[in-house]
Amino acid sequence: MPMTMSRARVARRIATAAAFGGGGIGLLGVAAVGVLLTEVRLARRTVGGSSDIPPCADGRYGTALGHRTDRPPLRLGFLGDSTAAGQGVHRASQTPGALLASGLAAVSELPVDFRNVALPGAQSDDLPRQVELLLADGSGAPDVCVIMIGANDVTHRMPPAQSVRHLSEAVRRLHTAGCAVVVGTCPDLGTIEPVYQPLRWVARRLSRQLAAAQTIGVIESGGRTVSLGDLLGPEFEARPRELFGPDNYHPSAEGYATAAMAVLPTLCAALGLWPEEERPEPARGEGLLPVEQAAAEAASEGGTEVTASRAPWALLKHRRRRQLPSAEPTDPSSIGR
Repeated sequence: MPMTMSRARVARRIATAAAFGGGGIGLLGVAAVGVLLTEVRLARRTVGGSSDIPPCADGRYGTALGHRTDRPPLRLGFLGDSTAAGQGVHRASQTPGALLASGLAAVSELPVDFRNVALPGAQSDDLPRQVELLLADGSGAPDVCVIMIGANDVTHRMPPAQSVRHLSEAVRRLHTAGCAVVVGTCPDLGTIEPVYQPLRWVARRLSRQLAAAQTIGVIESGGRTVSLGDLLGPEFEARPRELFGPDNYHPSAEGYATAAMAVLPTLCAALGLWPEEERPEPARGEGLLPVEQAAAEAASEGGTEVTASRAPWALLKHRRRRQLPSAEPTDPSSIGR
């Protein structure tokens, strides 16, 4: 609990600095940064990198469902970094965007038009470009957007207040345009298998702190968050060979499926499609908490949702996951539109 409260206080300071245009807030001393940089050089010899172009999963999912209704398709947008783009897998159907588009179509019983503008290697300062790209196609804002961002901000040492400011502004702009927004917060970089101590401890501390600050910024800008934490489940630490891809950094197909299963309930809830009520179930560890406390607790447990309640409170939820259907696009001709 003391660690959670400390993280909550720091997260609030970062979010406040972001809101008022402040600079970076240092989370580590000079000596610790020196150790971090040394360990990063060592880790780079072991942790692979992928230069593969992620498969394009853009297109329409659940086309057959369109024959049952005269309602228009739902529109799903994806923004962020290599994890949002699906780097590390070779089939479009294995990317998180495709999995979520297919899941959203199954739950809503409507076709889903999916577009991904995420960029491998992107940091949060690329989000304004991605938002512009998503909104500039002339067909209006998507019904809902998913953003996954933050890991590169940590590894490239972007000041956390700057990182949160870019994300908050992106969420605010999408929300103002009429789009529901779900953000998968910074994953726990301490779960990367070849990263050893003390870098593992430093990476975990920095990524969880950023995730908590991101949550505060997102909630106060009109979005919801899902903690990617240790990439959405302790199985990543228990089975890293299976759930991390060949480069030991990006998730494998099984890893992306685990992540998508955790995000889908929140994605559907943002559109009013999920059967669970928008109230806490104390037996499941849910509750109404001050925003910064909810953010800190969510950062420590992957798959935890935080959504706004009456200020200054937020709702902490552990939604029940649902198995995802096949993610093959049902309208291949629409891929790449």
